[in-house]
Amino acid sequence: MAALNPLVIIGNGEIAEMAFEYFDADSDREVAAFSIGSDYIKDPMMNGRPVTPLEELAKSHPPDAYDAFVAIGDGQLNRLRREHVDGCKAMGYALASYVSSKAFVWRNVEIGENCFILEHNVLQPFTRIGDNVTLWSGNHIGHRSVIEDDVFLASHICVSGFCRIGARSFVGVNASFAAHVEVGADNFIAMGATVTKSTEPDGVYMGMPAARRDISAKRFCRVRE
Repeated sequence: MAALNPLVIIGNGEIAEMAFEYFDADSDREVAAFSIGSDYIKDPMMNGRPVTPLEELAKSHPPDAYDAFVAIGDGQLNRLRREHVDGCKAMGYALASYVSSKAFVWRNVEIGENCFILEHNVLQPFTRIGDNVTLWSGNHIGHRSVIEDDVFLASHICVSGFCRIGARSFVGVNASFAAHVEVGADNFIAMGATVTKSTEPDGVYMGMPAARRDISAKRFCRVRE
């Protein structure tokens, strides 16, 4: 089997630090560098690797020799991360995913590009994880459920079987979803919410059972239109 390309991590904040730690200690990838826009570079080195201006990345670490991983959080309902994913793809980079060796992933689970799946996630049979999805530690994704593109799930979330979490949504710690629930796109599901019914797009949902608040999720998360 051919060796995998070394990796450039896009970002220089806490998520990038976490991505480096996981890729370095628990994958067969070699992290060669970090990269971010020149205006955001705080130090030329990070974890012993160079921090390269994004504007110069294709020259210093060409896409035919390096892959990329975008390590940016959930800002603006994951749109900031998506902007960098699209930018990397436009430059020709293949996007890596990280799946913890301590996650349980059934044999027929589908996982997209630029995913970050941490320890103790349980992905049951026939689940599908889209592109650019973050599953922080300790979540349960029930059988035949779908997590659409550009979603961020925090920790200890229970998604029952046959659910769908809509694109660009954020789900807070300890939220839970009843079976067959479909979460609309651009949702903000608050910490501890119990979602028993399908939700509408662009909604903020809180409580037990979860109810929609009188504000759009895009406005709540200060999304630039």
